[in-house]
Formats: sequence, C-alpha cells, structure tokens
Amino acid sequence: MNESILPIDMDIRQNSDLKNIMMIYAKIHKNYTAAIREVKTKLQNLDDDFQLLHKHNPIHHMESRIKSPESILEKANRKGFSSDVNQMCKQMLDIAGIRVICCYINDIYIVADLLKKQSDLSIIREVDYIKNPKDNGYRSLHLIVEIPVFFVHRVEKIPVEIQIRTMAMDFWASLEHQLRYKAEGEIPKFIAEELKECSENIAHSDLQMQKVHSFLEDLDRFTPK
Repeated sequence: MNESILPIDMDIRQNSDLKNIMMIYAKIHKNYTAAIREVKTKLQNLDDDFQLLHKHNPIHHMESRIKSPESILEKANRKGFSSDVNQMCKQMLDIAGIRVICCYINDIYIVADLLKKQSDLSIIREVDYIKNPKDNGYRSLHLIVEIPVFFVHRVEKIPVEIQIRTMAMDFWASLEHQLRYKAEGEIPKFIAEELKECSENIAHSDLQMQKVHSFLEDLDRFTPK
C-alpha cells in the first residue's frame, strides 16, 4: 500500500513546488534576463575592442537562454536543492546561460581571460572541458560569473553560466544532445563510442584550423606593408 501512495505524494509535492515557481517566475525571468543583457553587452564591447586592436573578432556569435520553471524544478529535485524557491535560485547557478561560439580554440581562452579582468564581474567557478573532456567527448569551457544588476531600488548580484566553445565543438554538442534526446537518454554503447570518436576527430580538426590561422597571422605580421 505504501508503494502505491508514495508516487502520488511525490507528484502532489512536485505540483505544489511547480506552482510556487510559476507564481514568481515573471520576476525570476526579468532578473535573469537583465543579468544576461549585462553580460552579453560586456562580451560585445570586449569583442568590438579586440577587433579594433587586433583585427580579429574572438566571438563568432552568442546564444542565451533562461531555464523554464519545469527545468528549474527538475534540476532542483535531481540535485536535492531546497523546495523554497528563493533558496533554490541561490543554489542553482545556471538558471541564466550564455553560449559564446568562437572560431578558434585560442579565442576561447582570449574571451575567458578578458572576462576575468573585468573588475565588476566575479568568477564563481571555472571548469575546462577542453583540456579535460567529459567521458562522452564533450568539450567546452564553462564559467559561472556573478554580475551586479542595477534595479530601481536595489542592486542584485546574479549568477550567469557562460559556455565558451568553437563552432566545431558546438556542432558536436548540439547533435549529441539531439541524439540523446531521441534515444530518451539511453544511447547504445557502440553509438556512444562512435560519438566519442567523432568528438576526437573534431578536436583534431580544431587544432589543425588553429595552426592554419596562427600561421596566417604570423605571415601577415611579418609581411612588409
């Protein structure tokens, strides 16, 4: 009897938690949208200035997203976070996310270093999945930053997750995510091995493209004008 009641109790609690999140989601969305806007403006300014100084844009393009109420609740339950919405948001550092797509591997670290030099931005966490790829072959540089956002009557520091990767890394990650979703999270072992091999091939291509780009930059630097 207890086994049949427990899932119902859990479902009721989840529905209640989702209702609580939905009640204040407009405020959550507004605050995190403002934080994304601040970080994207900062990144765009850095990219423009770098291009003026070095004749090269390290950022190819940017994408952003804010977690949905359902996604927030799913992660909170999976991670065992507080059911209090305010505490939940403090524990969850990736509600707001920006994906920065670069042409070359060196650009990734240029962007990261430029961000680290910003006096009004704090680096909360850094994980380098390029130097240390995930077991499935995923590569990207992840930063959790905290930025002050100025509202009418207060200043609030809000975390934003920034994923910085090359176009090739993004291509692999997008297709891997799509395939995993299609397989409902359970990819057969032989497919996982194929995906990892594809990741390694793409990583090799990234290195080759970086060498070509660096060679052309050196050639341009030492060619008499």
